[in-house]
Amino acid sequence: MTGTEGLPMTVRAPGLPPRVRIHEVGPRDGLQNEKSVVPVEVKAEFIRRLAAAGLTTVEATSFVHPKWVPQLADAEQLFPMVGDLPGVRLPVLVPNDRGLDRALGLGAREIAVFASATESFAKANLNRTVDEALAMFAPVVTRAVEHGLRVRGYLSMCFGDPWEGPVPVEQVVTVCRRLIDMGCDELSLGDTIGVATAGHVRALLTALHDSGVASSRIAVHFHDTYGQALANTLAALQCGVSTVDASAGGLGGCPYAKSATGNLATEDLVWMLDGLGIETGVDLGRLTATSVWMAEQLGRPSPSRTVRALSHKE
Repeated sequence: MTGTEGLPMTVRAPGLPPRVRIHEVGPRDGLQNEKSVVPVEVKAEFIRRLAAAGLTTVEATSFVHPKWVPQLADAEQLFPMVGDLPGVRLPVLVPNDRGLDRALGLGAREIAVFASATESFAKANLNRTVDEALAMFAPVVTRAVEHGLRVRGYLSMCFGDPWEGPVPVEQVVTVCRRLIDMGCDELSLGDTIGVATAGHVRALLTALHDSGVASSRIAVHFHDTYGQALANTLAALQCGVSTVDASAGGLGGCPYAKSATGNLATEDLVWMLDGLGIETGVDLGRLTATSVWMAEQLGRPSPSRTVRALSHKE
Protein backbone atom coordinates (compact mmCIF):
# COMPACT_ATOMS: atom_id res chain seq x y z
CA MET A 1 0.00 0.00 0.00
CA THR A 2 1.18 3.50 -0.80
CA GLY A 3 -0.24 6.98 -0.55
CA THR A 4 1.02 10.49 -1.29
CA GLU A 5 -0.50 13.95 -1.32
CA GLY A 6 -2.88 14.31 -4.26
CA LEU A 7 -2.91 10.58 -4.97
CA PRO A 8 -5.03 7.75 -3.55
CA MET A 9 -3.54 5.02 -1.41
CA THR A 10 -2.84 1.96 -3.53
CA VAL A 11 -4.65 -1.20 -2.48
CA ARG A 12 -4.44 -3.87 -5.15
CA ALA A 13 -7.43 -6.07 -5.85
CA PRO A 14 -7.18 -9.56 -7.32
CA GLY A 15 -8.41 -10.47 -10.78
CA LEU A 16 -7.86 -7.13 -12.48
CA PRO A 17 -5.65 -6.32 -15.47
CA PRO A 18 -2.20 -4.96 -14.51
CA ARG A 19 -2.46 -2.15 -17.05
CA VAL A 20 -5.31 -0.25 -18.70
CA ARG A 21 -5.08 1.70 -21.94
CA ILE A 22 -7.17 4.84 -21.71
CA HIS A 23 -8.73 5.85 -25.02
CA GLU A 24 -9.06 9.61 -24.56
CA VAL A 25 -12.06 11.02 -26.43
CA GLY A 26 -12.12 14.59 -25.10
CA PRO A 27 -10.92 16.42 -28.23
CA ARG A 28 -13.49 14.68 -30.43
CA ASP A 29 -16.43 13.36 -28.41
CA GLY A 30 -15.93 15.85 -25.61
CA LEU A 31 -15.88 18.98 -27.75
CA GLN A 32 -18.14 18.04 -30.65
CA ASN A 33 -21.31 19.40 -29.04
CA GLU A 34 -19.91 22.68 -27.74
CA LYS A 35 -22.17 25.47 -28.99
CA SER A 36 -19.38 28.00 -29.50
CA VAL A 37 -16.61 26.96 -31.86
CA VAL A 38 -13.34 26.25 -30.07
CA PRO A 39 -10.37 27.75 -31.96
CA VAL A 40 -8.26 25.16 -33.75
CA GLU A 41 -5.15 26.36 -31.90
CA VAL A 42 -6.86 25.58 -28.58
CA LYS A 43 -7.85 22.11 -29.79
CA ALA A 44 -4.28 21.39 -30.89
CA GLU A 45 -2.89 22.59 -27.57
CA PHE A 46 -5.46 20.45 -25.73
CA ILE A 47 -4.25 17.35 -27.60
CA ARG A 48 -0.59 18.21 -26.93
CA ARG A 49 -1.24 18.67 -23.22
CA LEU A 50 -3.14 15.38 -23.02
CA ALA A 51 -0.20 13.62 -24.68
CA ALA A 52 2.24 15.32 -22.31
CA ALA A 53 0.17 14.01 -19.39
CA GLY A 54 0.89 10.47 -20.58
CA LEU A 55 -2.17 9.59 -22.63
CA THR A 56 -1.03 7.45 -25.56
CA THR A 57 -4.35 7.27 -27.44
CA VAL A 58 -6.11 10.56 -28.10
CA GLU A 59 -9.03 10.65 -30.51
CA ALA A 60 -8.25 13.80 -32.43
CA THR A 61 -11.25 14.72 -34.58
CA SER A 62 -13.93 13.52 -36.96
CA PHE A 63 -14.17 13.67 -40.73
CA VAL A 64 -17.92 14.06 -40.83
CA HIS A 65 -19.58 16.67 -43.01
CA PRO A 66 -19.20 20.11 -41.36
CA LYS A 67 -22.97 20.64 -41.66
CA TRP A 68 -23.58 17.86 -39.13
CA VAL A 69 -20.81 18.67 -36.67
CA PRO A 70 -19.71 22.29 -37.18
CA GLN A 71 -17.33 22.10 -34.20
CA LEU A 72 -15.12 19.65 -36.10
CA ALA A 73 -15.17 21.42 -39.46
CA ASP A 74 -11.49 22.23 -38.94
CA ALA A 75 -10.33 18.58 -39.09
CA GLU A 76 -8.08 19.16 -42.11
CA GLN A 77 -6.42 22.09 -40.35
CA LEU A 78 -6.13 20.40 -36.95
CA PHE A 79 -4.73 16.99 -37.82
CA PRO A 80 -1.44 18.20 -39.36
CA MET A 81 -0.89 20.36 -36.25
CA VAL A 82 -0.73 17.28 -33.99
CA GLY A 83 -0.01 14.39 -36.36
CA ASP A 84 3.69 14.24 -35.47
CA LEU A 85 3.27 13.73 -31.71
CA PRO A 86 5.72 10.94 -30.82
CA GLY A 87 4.33 7.73 -29.40
CA VAL A 88 0.70 8.89 -29.54
CA ARG A 89 -2.07 7.16 -31.44
CA LEU A 90 -4.47 9.69 -33.01
CA PRO A 91 -7.57 7.88 -34.26
CA VAL A 92 -10.21 9.82 -36.19
CA LEU A 93 -13.88 9.14 -36.76
CA VAL A 94 -15.00 8.60 -40.36
CA PRO A 95 -18.66 8.18 -41.42
CA ASN A 96 -18.25 7.05 -45.03
CA ASP A 97 -15.90 6.66 -47.99
CA ARG A 98 -15.50 10.41 -48.38
CA GLY A 99 -14.47 10.71 -44.74
CA LEU A 100 -11.94 7.91 -45.22
CA ASP A 101 -10.50 9.69 -48.26
CA ARG A 102 -9.97 12.81 -46.15
CA ALA A 103 -8.35 10.81 -43.33
CA LEU A 104 -6.04 8.93 -45.70
CA GLY A 105 -5.05 12.16 -47.40
CA LEU A 106 -3.77 13.51 -44.08
CA GLY A 107 -1.90 10.35 -43.12
CA ALA A 108 -4.21 9.06 -40.40
CA ARG A 109 -3.25 5.57 -39.23
CA GLU A 110 -6.37 4.71 -37.22
CA ILE A 111 -10.04 5.29 -37.90
CA ALA A 112 -13.33 4.59 -36.20
CA VAL A 113 -16.83 3.99 -37.56
CA PHE A 114 -19.96 4.66 -35.52
CA ALA A 115 -22.80 2.12 -35.52
CA SER A 116 -25.89 1.57 -33.40
CA ALA A 117 -27.29 -1.46 -31.64
CA THR A 118 -30.85 -0.14 -32.04
CA GLU A 119 -32.99 0.85 -35.00
CA SER A 120 -34.26 4.05 -33.37
CA PHE A 121 -30.82 5.48 -32.75
CA ALA A 122 -29.55 4.38 -36.17
CA LYS A 123 -32.42 6.36 -37.67
CA ALA A 124 -31.82 9.43 -35.45
CA ASN A 125 -28.04 9.47 -35.82
CA LEU A 126 -27.48 8.13 -39.34
CA ASN A 127 -30.93 8.28 -40.95
CA ARG A 128 -30.53 4.61 -41.79
CA THR A 129 -31.59 1.23 -40.47
CA VAL A 130 -29.00 -0.84 -38.62
CA ASP A 131 -28.55 -3.02 -41.72
CA GLU A 132 -28.19 0.01 -43.99
CA ALA A 133 -25.63 1.59 -41.69
CA LEU A 134 -23.54 -1.57 -41.53
CA ALA A 135 -23.73 -1.88 -45.33
CA MET A 136 -22.42 1.67 -45.60
CA PHE A 137 -19.52 0.95 -43.23
CA ALA A 138 -18.46 -2.37 -44.77
CA PRO A 139 -16.57 -0.95 -47.78
CA VAL A 140 -15.05 1.77 -45.58
CA VAL A 141 -13.67 -0.81 -43.16
CA THR A 142 -12.46 -3.06 -45.99
CA ARG A 143 -10.61 -0.23 -47.69
CA ALA A 144 -9.12 1.01 -44.43
CA VAL A 145 -7.78 -2.47 -43.65
CA GLU A 146 -6.34 -2.71 -47.17
CA HIS A 147 -4.44 0.53 -46.43
CA GLY A 148 -3.06 -0.97 -43.21
CA LEU A 149 -5.18 1.15 -40.87
CA ARG A 150 -6.47 0.00 -37.49
CA VAL A 151 -10.26 0.19 -37.31
CA ARG A 152 -12.38 0.68 -34.22
CA GLY A 153 -16.12 0.09 -34.29
CA TYR A 154 -18.16 2.25 -31.94
CA LEU A 155 -21.49 0.73 -31.01
CA SER A 156 -24.03 3.07 -29.41
CA MET A 157 -27.00 2.15 -27.23
CA CYS A 158 -25.55 -1.13 -25.99
CA PHE A 159 -27.49 -1.01 -22.73
CA GLY A 160 -30.49 1.26 -23.18
CA ASP A 161 -32.16 3.42 -25.81
CA PRO A 162 -34.28 6.54 -25.09
CA TRP A 163 -36.95 5.35 -27.53
CA GLU A 164 -36.78 1.57 -27.17
CA GLY A 165 -35.83 1.15 -23.52
CA PRO A 166 -33.53 -1.67 -22.34
CA VAL A 167 -31.63 -3.28 -25.20
CA PRO A 168 -31.53 -7.10 -25.25
CA VAL A 169 -28.03 -8.52 -24.80
CA GLU A 170 -28.46 -10.86 -27.77
CA GLN A 171 -29.27 -7.93 -30.05
CA VAL A 172 -26.04 -6.18 -29.09
CA VAL A 173 -23.97 -9.34 -29.53
CA THR A 174 -25.36 -9.81 -33.04
CA VAL A 175 -24.27 -6.33 -34.17
CA CYS A 176 -20.90 -6.73 -32.43
CA ARG A 177 -20.24 -9.96 -34.31
CA ARG A 178 -21.09 -8.26 -37.60
CA LEU A 179 -18.61 -5.45 -36.89
CA ILE A 180 -15.88 -7.96 -36.00
CA ASP A 181 -16.62 -10.02 -39.11
CA MET A 182 -16.48 -6.80 -41.15
CA GLY A 183 -12.86 -6.31 -40.09
CA CYS A 184 -12.95 -4.07 -37.01
CA ASP A 185 -9.95 -4.60 -34.75
CA GLU A 186 -11.68 -3.27 -31.65
CA LEU A 187 -15.24 -2.62 -30.45
CA SER A 188 -16.18 0.21 -28.12
CA LEU A 189 -19.40 -0.62 -26.27
CA GLY A 190 -21.30 2.59 -25.64
CA ASP A 191 -23.68 3.23 -22.75
CA THR A 192 -24.89 6.30 -24.60
CA ILE A 193 -27.56 7.40 -22.10
CA GLY A 194 -25.79 6.10 -19.02
CA VAL A 195 -28.37 3.55 -17.88
CA ALA A 196 -26.08 0.51 -17.54
CA THR A 197 -25.49 -1.17 -14.20
CA ALA A 198 -22.69 -3.54 -13.21
CA GLY A 199 -24.74 -6.72 -13.61
CA HIS A 200 -25.86 -5.70 -17.09
CA VAL A 201 -22.24 -4.99 -18.03
CA ARG A 202 -21.13 -8.43 -16.86
CA ALA A 203 -24.01 -10.10 -18.72
CA LEU A 204 -23.11 -8.41 -22.01
CA LEU A 205 -19.38 -9.08 -21.69
CA THR A 206 -20.03 -12.72 -20.77
CA ALA A 207 -22.29 -13.13 -23.81
CA LEU A 208 -19.67 -11.57 -26.07
CA HIS A 209 -17.01 -13.90 -24.68
CA ASP A 210 -19.29 -16.88 -25.27
CA SER A 211 -19.81 -15.70 -28.86
CA GLY A 212 -16.06 -15.72 -29.50
CA VAL A 213 -15.23 -12.02 -29.04
CA ALA A 214 -12.12 -11.80 -26.87
CA SER A 215 -11.98 -9.20 -24.11
CA SER A 216 -8.75 -7.90 -25.67
CA ARG A 217 -10.85 -6.60 -28.59
CA ILE A 218 -13.38 -4.79 -26.41
CA ALA A 219 -13.37 -1.29 -24.97
CA VAL A 220 -16.07 0.24 -22.79
CA HIS A 221 -17.50 3.74 -23.12
CA PHE A 222 -19.67 4.77 -20.18
CA HIS A 223 -21.64 7.94 -19.55
CA ASP A 224 -22.29 9.02 -15.99
CA THR A 225 -25.96 10.00 -16.20
CA TYR A 226 -26.88 8.00 -13.09
CA GLY A 227 -23.45 8.03 -11.45
CA GLN A 228 -22.69 4.45 -12.52
CA ALA A 229 -19.75 4.94 -14.89
CA LEU A 230 -16.97 3.96 -12.47
CA ALA A 231 -18.92 1.01 -11.06
CA ASN A 232 -19.57 -0.20 -14.59
CA THR A 233 -15.92 0.26 -15.51
CA LEU A 234 -14.81 -1.82 -12.54
CA ALA A 235 -17.26 -4.57 -13.57
CA ALA A 236 -15.73 -4.52 -17.07
CA LEU A 237 -12.20 -4.75 -15.66
CA GLN A 238 -13.27 -7.76 -13.62
CA CYS A 239 -14.40 -9.36 -16.90
CA GLY A 240 -10.96 -8.86 -18.46
CA VAL A 241 -11.48 -5.63 -20.40
CA SER A 242 -8.37 -3.44 -20.36
CA THR A 243 -9.30 -0.55 -22.68
CA VAL A 244 -11.52 2.19 -21.30
CA ASP A 245 -12.82 5.30 -23.07
CA ALA A 246 -12.85 8.51 -21.07
CA SER A 247 -12.96 12.25 -21.64
CA ALA A 248 -10.66 14.71 -19.89
CA GLY A 249 -12.66 16.81 -17.46
CA GLY A 250 -15.82 14.81 -18.17
CA LEU A 251 -16.55 16.76 -21.35
CA GLY A 252 -19.15 15.53 -23.80
CA GLY A 253 -22.63 14.19 -24.34
CA CYS A 254 -24.71 13.12 -27.30
CA PRO A 255 -26.77 15.43 -29.51
CA TYR A 256 -29.25 12.69 -30.44
CA ALA A 257 -29.81 11.43 -26.88
CA LYS A 258 -30.90 14.41 -24.81
CA SER A 259 -30.67 12.60 -21.46
CA ALA A 260 -26.99 11.77 -21.99
CA THR A 261 -24.63 13.64 -19.71
CA GLY A 262 -20.90 13.79 -20.03
CA ASN A 263 -18.55 10.93 -20.58
CA LEU A 264 -16.69 9.30 -17.74
CA ALA A 265 -14.06 11.83 -16.68
CA THR A 266 -10.53 10.65 -17.37
CA GLU A 267 -9.32 12.03 -14.03
CA ASP A 268 -11.98 10.10 -12.10
CA LEU A 269 -10.96 6.96 -13.95
CA VAL A 270 -7.25 7.50 -13.29
CA TRP A 271 -7.90 8.12 -9.59
CA MET A 272 -9.69 4.77 -9.32
CA LEU A 273 -7.06 2.91 -11.36
CA ASP A 274 -4.19 4.47 -9.38
CA GLY A 275 -5.89 3.33 -6.18
CA LEU A 276 -6.11 -0.20 -7.55
CA GLY A 277 -2.45 -0.22 -8.54
CA ILE A 278 -3.33 -0.51 -12.24
CA GLU A 279 -0.80 1.14 -14.53
CA THR A 280 -1.97 3.75 -17.04
CA GLY A 281 1.14 5.84 -17.65
CA VAL A 282 -0.92 8.96 -16.93
CA ASP A 283 0.30 11.75 -14.63
CA LEU A 284 -2.86 12.72 -12.74
CA GLY A 285 -1.50 16.12 -11.73
CA ARG A 286 -0.67 17.12 -15.30
CA LEU A 287 -3.97 15.74 -16.56
CA THR A 288 -5.91 17.71 -13.94
CA ALA A 289 -4.05 20.88 -14.87
CA THR A 290 -4.94 20.27 -18.51
CA SER A 291 -8.64 19.95 -17.72
CA VAL A 292 -8.56 23.07 -15.54
CA TRP A 293 -6.96 24.91 -18.46
CA MET A 294 -9.54 23.56 -20.93
CA ALA A 295 -12.39 24.52 -18.61
CA GLU A 296 -11.03 28.06 -18.60
CA GLN A 297 -11.05 28.07 -22.40
CA LEU A 298 -14.69 26.97 -22.36
CA GLY A 299 -15.65 29.43 -19.63
CA ARG A 300 -17.08 26.97 -17.13
CA PRO A 301 -15.82 24.64 -14.39
CA SER A 302 -15.00 21.01 -15.09
CA PRO A 303 -17.72 18.52 -14.08
CA SER A 304 -15.07 16.01 -12.98
CA ARG A 305 -15.17 15.44 -9.23
CA THR A 306 -11.47 14.60 -9.18
CA VAL A 307 -10.55 17.77 -11.07
CA ARG A 308 -12.58 19.84 -8.61
CA ALA A 309 -11.12 18.09 -5.58
CA LEU A 310 -7.49 18.30 -6.67
CA SER A 311 -7.66 21.84 -8.08
CA HIS A 312 -9.21 23.12 -4.84
CA LYS A 313 -6.22 21.79 -2.88
CA GLU A 314 -3.88 24.10 -4.70
